[in-house]
Amino acid sequence: MNGSGQHRKLRPSGGYRTLRSFQTTTVIYDATVSFCERFIDKRSRMVDQMVQAARSGRQNIAEGSRAAATSSQTELRLVNVARASLDELLLDYEDFLRQRGKRQWTKDDAEAKAVREIGKRLGKDPPDRSDRSDRSDRSDDAAYAAWLRHSDPAVVANALICLIHQANYMLDQQIAGLERSFVNDGGYSEQLAAARVKRRNYPTDPSDRTDPSDEKPALPACQLCCKPMVLRTAKQGKNAGSQFLGCSGYPECKSTRPIDESA
Repeated sequence: MNGSGQHRKLRPSGGYRTLRSFQTTTVIYDATVSFCERFIDKRSRMVDQMVQAARSGRQNIAEGSRAAATSSQTELRLVNVARASLDELLLDYEDFLRQRGKRQWTKDDAEAKAVREIGKRLGKDPPDRSDRSDRSDRSDDAAYAAWLRHSDPAVVANALICLIHQANYMLDQQIAGLERSFVNDGGYSEQLAAARVKRRNYPTDPSDRTDPSDEKPALPACQLCCKPMVLRTAKQGKNAGSQFLGCSGYPECKSTRPIDESA
């Protein structure tokens, strides 16, 4: 706890409403609900499948952002679920066009380029959104209205395919960033262990300080060469992202030991 008695988070969380991936998947979700209502038989199982896939894409981005403070692994898993859900939805729209003999736009078609340009413009000049629900803010929907409210289902489906590709690209970038962060900084449990070691050896609250005779050394000495051990993070292998104690004499001395053994 800090001086005010409030817990401080080791990792930031929330703020998902400002993510372009969340904003784009919100448009995709709303437009998919409308598409199914307008162009697909309500008795078809495809309606539930498409709506649920679109909802999953959006909701898992939000849930991952909320989970960021407590588990980087959970955040990464949920963002991957969002990506997989959008891939499922993408196939549904492609199937819709193929089964009805409708042409799918290529990336070089004028219509596809126009949809992408809207995304680029919104990305450079995003609307002002606070981290709250504001159902009156429909600026993104309005930007794509010419395609998403079109009477031809093929136009709507093609526009949504373009939007899904944009969202997937953004999620790929997000996932890559989360993976780098996890490898470099470790997950929540590893950060807690590092914070525990730091707090034990360098307490900020005077009431946390123990009698000098009871204090342990900052970090244990190497059992092989007696040099001080230092906190390190595994960069690769099955333990990538986890933290451990390594000899400060590395690479001459490769001695290591788990953090728990120093507690």
